[in-house]
Amino acid sequence: MADQEPIRPDPDALLSEIRNEEQKSTRGKLKVFFGMCAGVGKTYEMLKSAHEALSKGTDVVIGFVETHRRPETEKLVTGLAVLPRKQLEYRGTILEEMDLDAVLARKPRLVLVDELAHTNAPGSRHAKRHQDVQEILDNGIDVYTTLNVQHLESRADAVSQITGSTIRETVPDSVFEQADEVELIDIPPEELLRRFSEGKVYTTERSEQAIRNFFRKGNLTALREMSLRLTAERVDHQLRSYMLSQRIAGPWKSGQRLLVGISPNADCIPLIRWARGVAYTLHASWLGVYVESAKPLSDPVRDQLARNIKLARELGAEILTTSDEDVARALVRVAKHQNATQILIGKPRHSFLIGKSMLDRIIEQSGSVDVYVAGEWEVEKRSPLRWAIPELHSGTAQYILATFFVCFVALVCFPFSDLLGYQTISLILLLTVALLPLKLGSGPVLLAATLSALIWDYFFIPPRFTFVVALTQDVLMLLTYFAIAAVSGVLTARVRAREKAVRQREERAIALYTLTKDLSTARTQDEVARAAITNVERFFESKVALFLSDPDGEVFTTEHPSSSFKVDPKEFSVAAWVYWNEKKAGRYTDTLPFARATYYPISGPRYPLGVIGVSLIRDEAPSIDQESLLQNFISQIASTLEREQLNEMTKKSIAFVESERLYKTLFNSLSHELHTPIAAIVSASEELLTGSAEKIRSLRKDLTIEIRTAAERLNRLVENLLDMTRLESGRITAKSDWCDIGDVVRTSLVKLGRELADHEVSINIPSEMPLLKFDFGLVEQTLTNLLHNAAMYTPGGSHIGIRVRLEDQQCLIVVEDDGPGFPKESLPRVFEKFYRVPGSKVGGTGLGLSIARGFVEAHRGTIKVENRAEGGARFTIALPLVSEPQPVGEAVE
Repeated sequence: MADQEPIRPDPDALLSEIRNEEQKSTRGKLKVFFGMCAGVGKTYEMLKSAHEALSKGTDVVIGFVETHRRPETEKLVTGLAVLPRKQLEYRGTILEEMDLDAVLARKPRLVLVDELAHTNAPGSRHAKRHQDVQEILDNGIDVYTTLNVQHLESRADAVSQITGSTIRETVPDSVFEQADEVELIDIPPEELLRRFSEGKVYTTERSEQAIRNFFRKGNLTALREMSLRLTAERVDHQLRSYMLSQRIAGPWKSGQRLLVGISPNADCIPLIRWARGVAYTLHASWLGVYVESAKPLSDPVRDQLARNIKLARELGAEILTTSDEDVARALVRVAKHQNATQILIGKPRHSFLIGKSMLDRIIEQSGSVDVYVAGEWEVEKRSPLRWAIPELHSGTAQYILATFFVCFVALVCFPFSDLLGYQTISLILLLTVALLPLKLGSGPVLLAATLSALIWDYFFIPPRFTFVVALTQDVLMLLTYFAIAAVSGVLTARVRAREKAVRQREERAIALYTLTKDLSTARTQDEVARAAITNVERFFESKVALFLSDPDGEVFTTEHPSSSFKVDPKEFSVAAWVYWNEKKAGRYTDTLPFARATYYPISGPRYPLGVIGVSLIRDEAPSIDQESLLQNFISQIASTLEREQLNEMTKKSIAFVESERLYKTLFNSLSHELHTPIAAIVSASEELLTGSAEKIRSLRKDLTIEIRTAAERLNRLVENLLDMTRLESGRITAKSDWCDIGDVVRTSLVKLGRELADHEVSINIPSEMPLLKFDFGLVEQTLTNLLHNAAMYTPGGSHIGIRVRLEDQQCLIVVEDDGPGFPKESLPRVFEKFYRVPGSKVGGTGLGLSIARGFVEAHRGTIKVENRAEGGARFTIALPLVSEPQPVGEAVE
């Protein structure tokens, strides 16, 4: 056996694996108990594992476990700490959810969270339970959870098609893929149906209905296969990641995985088809590998290579591209990196070339990887020896230039041949040949080496003007000269070719990095689209049209505004076909080739996210490298679009929850605020209508005051609602004019005369206070709301102070009291709409302070609240001064 080159791990993949491990080291561990459907025993096994962890001293609590009143499952709950559930009211119904804050406050080592795909009740912090789990993991707490295969995002549509049931609760595949451990809970469909019939899963009546619909034997068999296959794929991926992180060359034959080399020859097509048949027979995954060399490909060869790769991809192969001058070495290296157990290769025809065939070298280097040979395979175009003569593929112009430079140098040196000597001239010619590879290819360099040797022999080696070499040493020198010129020239050309390949890989890496950076900073779907279009145009020298899907899953009928070319109805029909079929079509394809551009689907886990059309400025088919890079671009764009769509869904969910909360608060507040004064007015009116004349005379004043008080309360409520509506619509603007702040204060006190009658009010306004420019009505209403709030929530006899002063080009208005103040946790929320301090007395809608803040901000001012050290609350309004103040009036005390 020849010495094998040690297999080095892919540095990019290894770095990615190290980063993943670093991230996992700071998070909790997630274990998923995974099954084909309900009833297989996921919760039961999770509780059993929890008891095992508890017996080893692990701090275990139950965050949320649904036993469905199954006796065996309920029995396992005993002995485990159970956190109380959080109760949320939704449309008159009390819903129970996991108390996330209680879990984080308790901070156990392990928490059990059942039903990962569950949708939380409105009012919860997160819309989905898997988001709760992510927050728990981020806090370093381990989680055990359960999940059915139909709830995976990528499998939901397939399950719906199989069972006829719509799957509404799903979990992103990324959550499942990030799990540290997945335990498959599997039982035969017959055993599960028996459990249903015995009432161990649902009640007898419900079990019969479930068996007739979702839980039919055929459905269960399909779901079981799906869960088994998904788990097997995960295990295979974990094995390859482990081998990579541990730098294990492999392969480990724990399963079957095939590798077939793809060449740019038509004879490769039967081999690809044969590989597909072998993979199908063995139920194995397979990948096609194209080894890229420095040798450029002609247009027909490049087209054949594209057809071969397309065929392999259509037949289900995973396509990989690598760079190497030695195809055999590259195939073996990729096989060991990818844990491939077999390499499939065609049988070479008889060759008269010197050296081992590629098959011999693959067998020699393969180690424990099996090698299968099928049929006849095309002979290699060049010898596999290290110093093999490369194919000549440079253009005619390069051969002419090589001839010209050699002849020119020889012509310049000829007059000085006697002075320099023919040995020195050989070195000059050798230097010329050594410099040519910096600009020319291998073929012209070989021509230059041969021509320079002949010229040196004919014109400079005695006897001149003949090809006869008299001295033996001159013969050896001529042969050595030719060998050195040829070898140095070819090696220099090879180094240049490898440098070009490295530069191309660097450009691809920079392109991907730039795209990823731009996408990572995008915060909306439009920004993602603009970043995608800009990068595709830049790196592919093309024009781009982008179509995105709307929230209903339909494709937009017009391209994104940032697109660089417009699409007519005929062209759009191609994009629509690509969207609904999720297959590439258009120019340079076999489907709808009349189009101006090539259209690629942007696929999501459940439905297409959009279509991107690429029209190359150079009217030629994209190369294999371009196609591969573009597919990587599209994958990154799809991931980012999916992220933004999930963010939008989360925002809508939060908005819905907030809307429901505000609706409930507003309904409760308005119902009380309307009911109380209306009841007072009705009661007083009835007394006036039905009471005796004597009684009415004695109560007239009191009844009139009661009616007026109730009417004022209703009027205040309506004004607050109207003011809040104007603020929300953005239609309130400050109409500033020169005003006396003392007048504003006095007007507010007059309006609240009865409310402030039982309070001690003090006013402190300096005598030099100038006229200020502000909206008198808005500032007066702001002060009224602050004073009314102080009067409502402080006991009778309390002191309320109003102070005004100038400071740092601002007018500061301070309203303070010596009442109970605000709870510390309520201070940040005081100015929120409909917010009322817990435990405060009944009355009010929670709009007054929010309106006050809106009116102050309309003046570009600020308002803040704080508790006084000596007790009570203090509101401080800061209004900017518009111009130099002019003192007026006396001090107000």
